[in-house]
Amino acid sequence: MSLPRREDLPWYVAPLPKQVEDFGLRFAWVIVAINLAGTAFGFWYYGFHPLPLSDPLITWQFAAEPPVMWPFVPDSPVATFFIAASLGLWKLGRNNETVNALAFFGCLKLGAWTPFVLLAFMEGFSYNSVLMYNFLFWSHLAMVVQAFLIHRYSEFPVWAIAVAVFWYGFNDLVDYFVPIVGTPHHTLVPAQVVGPNGFMTHPSPAHEIAAAGAVTITLVATFLALTTRVKKVELQ
Repeated sequence: MSLPRREDLPWYVAPLPKQVEDFGLRFAWVIVAINLAGTAFGFWYYGFHPLPLSDPLITWQFAAEPPVMWPFVPDSPVATFFIAASLGLWKLGRNNETVNALAFFGCLKLGAWTPFVLLAFMEGFSYNSVLMYNFLFWSHLAMVVQAFLIHRYSEFPVWAIAVAVFWYGFNDLVDYFVPIVGTPHHTLVPAQVVGPNGFMTHPSPAHEIAAAGAVTITLVATFLALTTRVKKVELQ
């Protein structure tokens, strides 16, 4: 399968060297497999524990969240699933612009937000081993890199961007502002505990810091997606 042509886009919407883009696209199936493994690990990290058998099946954050809100809890593993689906569908000749947009937003948003909170609350994450801390930090930054492969095979149509803005905007809403059921549903940050009502506490200023990072990155992703679309139209 020949690689899609690299368009002459501004550096800020296509920041990777062509050689890196080509490498990622040539080895797309390897990246798909890595992301699917990351998705499985991510669901385990949030508390879905089919293994080890000695653990409850549902534990950790999943156990503290209302089941109806579970789709909005495992943000990073959902994002790695989106990029795996995006690359896989492209390789199969079944390119899907909605999946592409969700993958772009998800990889940028969670790929940048997680290192942000790991740095912002570095001391609070001391319960993680050095190995786990670095794994989380660098693997999420790799998600940002993957986001910038998508422009090679996506047209970034406005309607697909709108779907991604709605999904990740709604995530921000229930994660930080209007939880609908229970308390806000963002990924746990240091100082959070299960309160007497059975739901997670959200102490200040940790909650506000995490929210500021998430909303800022959503806005940046929206700007980059729309700018990519505009520049592609200008090149036609």
